[in-house]
Amino acid sequence: MSIDPDRVFKPINIAVLTISDTRTAENDTSGDILADRIKDSGHVLTARVIEKDDAAVIADRLTSWIADPQIDAIVSTGGTGLTGRDVTPEALDRVKAKHDGRDIPGFGELFRWLSYKTIGTSTIQSRACAIVAGGTYIFALPGSNGAVKDGWDGILAEQLDSRNRPCNFVELMPRLNEK
Repeated sequence: MSIDPDRVFKPINIAVLTISDTRTAENDTSGDILADRIKDSGHVLTARVIEKDDAAVIADRLTSWIADPQIDAIVSTGGTGLTGRDVTPEALDRVKAKHDGRDIPGFGELFRWLSYKTIGTSTIQSRACAIVAGGTYIFALPGSNGAVKDGWDGILAEQLDSRNRPCNFVELMPRLNEK
């Protein structure tokens, strides 16, 4: 990371969505890790919710957060595996279609590259992905604590820091809805 000390840090508003049929507020450790890292980075945690593995429910939640002007980015954890219950990428596809969104293909590629260093070839089972829709960034991470740490520490901490050089996601935010 190349932080430019002459640039001003601009905190953004981030929502956390845990996707799981089994996690609760009491045992959502990956959500806790994300929430702590968001706040420790100087950003604002604007919302935090747990939803079941249901593509329609997930898409509805994401759509409501896209409509909220107080939310700049959403980071989800869970539902990115290969089983039939893992439907987070499909929910993002619905949101992308509804809001004229775009994929951020490099996010998933970079996540798997970073994850390979930690878990080896098992990273191939991850469908981590990201989109921008309705002017809101949406990042979908796997549900493990290690994956959340890899995604935040290795990608999002830098790209959501307005001081990061040569470029970052924050500086693009005013132009995300350009046609």
